[in-house]
Amino acid sequence: MNYDQMFQEALDGLHADGSYRYFADLERRAGRFPKAFHHGLGQEVTVWCSNDYLGMGQNKAVLDAMHAALDETGAGAGGTRNISGTNHYHVELEKELAALHGKEAALLFNSGYLSNWVTLGTIAGRLKECVVLSDALNHASMIEGIRHSRAEKQIFRHNDVEDLERRLQALPADVPKIIAFESVYSMDGDIAPIEAFCDLADRYGAMTYLDEVHAVGMYGEQGGGIAEKLGLSHRLTIIEGTLGKGFGVVGGYIAASAPLCDFVRSFGSGFIFSTALPPMIAAGALASVRYLRDNAAEREGQQHAVAHLRAALDAKSIPHVGNPSHIVPVMVGDAQLCRELSDALLRRFGHYIQPINYPTVPRGTERLRITPGPLHDDGMIDELVEALDTLWREYQLRRTNGL
Repeated sequence: MNYDQMFQEALDGLHADGSYRYFADLERRAGRFPKAFHHGLGQEVTVWCSNDYLGMGQNKAVLDAMHAALDETGAGAGGTRNISGTNHYHVELEKELAALHGKEAALLFNSGYLSNWVTLGTIAGRLKECVVLSDALNHASMIEGIRHSRAEKQIFRHNDVEDLERRLQALPADVPKIIAFESVYSMDGDIAPIEAFCDLADRYGAMTYLDEVHAVGMYGEQGGGIAEKLGLSHRLTIIEGTLGKGFGVVGGYIAASAPLCDFVRSFGSGFIFSTALPPMIAAGALASVRYLRDNAAEREGQQHAVAHLRAALDAKSIPHVGNPSHIVPVMVGDAQLCRELSDALLRRFGHYIQPINYPTVPRGTERLRITPGPLHDDGMIDELVEALDTLWREYQLRRTNGL
């Protein structure tokens, strides 16, 4: 059998429908973000789609902490957390994350994907007859964790409180239940009705699992996410977050009760058998969390940039999804056109925005997902919108004052 031919035919299908993913060969330059050197073009470009939302990957406190920890501890952790891999920086970071969310404990993972996959897979898989009620737009890592658990799964309509309650009402009172959802959804930028979901959890005896990966660092007085901003952290059973977006480093975590974190630590194979994050990574993340708990300038700068971008897009009637978050999706609605616009922005104007196509979003909702941050100044934003306006005129695209 010609296996490579099978692989190539599948790839050809992605090329044909415009959903093939290209990687940009970028080199971030310390002190220059959101500028980066594009090796494919041989020139500097402005990055508009980074998940380093606050530019903390360039923050001096973070870099200094990582340099110091590298000199102190060396490059790697040397093992799993169970076998010599637990460094003091891991312990301190878990304490800091627990304090950030007002929880008894926290557990550190190598990525946000892994934290979702291991935690949901372990808890739902080991609680007898557990039922997971999962929002229809949950991230792939949550879906995979639930699937891995082999627990019963029910998918409720996105952010639909009534549909969720109907499903909860139909379940036996003595069956363990988990309501799994996100705070900020990364493609549309909408926000879950967290308080209403907590009310249902209390009424029907369910646990709540909140993915805050697109909110930690950026919302709340200390950067604890949407739940902190709304004063709801104490009502969530589990808060899951990432260290690779708002905090600018890498890694994932959960914050919850001490018994729950210990349960996942003791039974979660994806945690048990993973080599621990390098201590210098933990040190950098620790510095970032501490910095953002004490400083609001980055959050305020991001909010200004988002407001300025939305106003500039509205002035040119360029369609974008209105939402209360920092994610600004400029809607295109066609995969091939989305790729062409992205290429033109990059090659002609020096603006890098990765096109978002199926399967990340449904067909017909393809978009340019823009994430302005505190290091994007007003001049950069105005230049981007002028470039978009030029392309909208050249391609004779439909305009609207927002969606």
